[in-house]
Amino acid sequence: MTQDIPEETDDDSETDETDEELDDDTPTEEPVELMDLEDMGSMAQKLKEARKERESQRSGKAKKRSPTDMVTPALHKSLTKQGYKIIGTHSGVKICRWTKAALRGRGFCYKHSFYGIQSHLCMETTPSLACANKCVFCWRHHTNPVGTEWRWNIDDPAFILEGAMENHDQMIKQLKGVPGVQMDRFLEARTIRHCALSLVGEPIMYPYINDFVSLLHARRISSFLVTNAQFPDAIANMVPCTQLYVSVDAATKDSLKKIDRPLFRDFWERFLSSLEALGKKGQRTVYRLTLVKEFNTDEMDAYAELIARGQPDFIEIKGVTFCGYSGASPITMEHVPYHREVAYFTQQIVDRIPGGGYAIACEHAHSCSVLVAADRFRGGPTGWRTHIDYDRFHDLVAKGDHFTSLDYMADTPAWAIYGSEEQGFDPSETRYYRKKAGKKAQGTT
Repeated sequence: MTQDIPEETDDDSETDETDEELDDDTPTEEPVELMDLEDMGSMAQKLKEARKERESQRSGKAKKRSPTDMVTPALHKSLTKQGYKIIGTHSGVKICRWTKAALRGRGFCYKHSFYGIQSHLCMETTPSLACANKCVFCWRHHTNPVGTEWRWNIDDPAFILEGAMENHDQMIKQLKGVPGVQMDRFLEARTIRHCALSLVGEPIMYPYINDFVSLLHARRISSFLVTNAQFPDAIANMVPCTQLYVSVDAATKDSLKKIDRPLFRDFWERFLSSLEALGKKGQRTVYRLTLVKEFNTDEMDAYAELIARGQPDFIEIKGVTFCGYSGASPITMEHVPYHREVAYFTQQIVDRIPGGGYAIACEHAHSCSVLVAADRFRGGPTGWRTHIDYDRFHDLVAKGDHFTSLDYMADTPAWAIYGSEEQGFDPSETRYYRKKAGKKAQGTT
């Protein structure tokens, strides 16, 4: 039966948790340190040395540097304050806010609606905290390092995976006994079934990313890898992932530079090459669009052309998540679109795709997200087969023969279909709202 439950926070952020019963993951800004007058001389000397080094690099006379650890003590302190568990010298893991929600029966993230993932079975991690972009909507306020190539020490992929799993399990165990946590969900969460390689940074930069993904699959853990479309060769060389994403944050060169703030000078050429490489993969591929009002919502024709270029299986379109005010980003709440605005924008793009072949399949209004799917995924009782048969995927990988995205698709449930009454929220879960919203919880128990 439907039950009235005290209304609480209804938050869209995938990694930030506002419930004080669990923890507070709000990014903490480090205080700005003032420089003493007597330190200015040494600082001037360092600047002079840095200038000489740049000049040497231009002339080809630079000395080769020894690799260093990516995570410095200061960075370790900053990321730890934000709730990360640091693994080795360049990797991290963190409990997703949706994992916490799922443990208490409060619903799953959009991946449950779109692809059939249950959030309490998912680990969010990255083997590279570094990135080649400084996106305006970065939810970590650019506390992670940046670079265009790997110049740090390298940890073994097995070491990273073991560390990620151990730290993830420790964070799960800390939630035992928290009010609302369901024991059956808690016990299930001790076994990881999915891995979201989208925590922060650019995981595809890690030199042994193929080995890392293969280790996941050997444990029958699915892989959802997100890349910022600046490393086309790495995309082309990737082993089959359960699902491979590229972030398509803008549709023109000027707007991409404004939004992603890439480090590469040839960022646009790399971006286009990445989309073309994605189109040749064969396994499930996704464009991920993050809509930021006044930044990237008026390029519908250009987006449609990019979709035609890479022919992805799916396009995820999501409203930007506001992560608090920061001097590193101009984003405010004024730039966050409503779900209806995201849906309207999505339909406008679909109508413009040259040759058609796509339609809106699913939605997750709770995350302000809409899924566009290629017509080849039509079928099943509800009209769409966007979900994944994970056992079938792992069997195909183990067999070693060639396979495509159509070989491991599964039926989409009715509640996840676009336009359904549930708007992508699993009716077996219980949804919570803010008390001041004056709404009652939806769901059955």
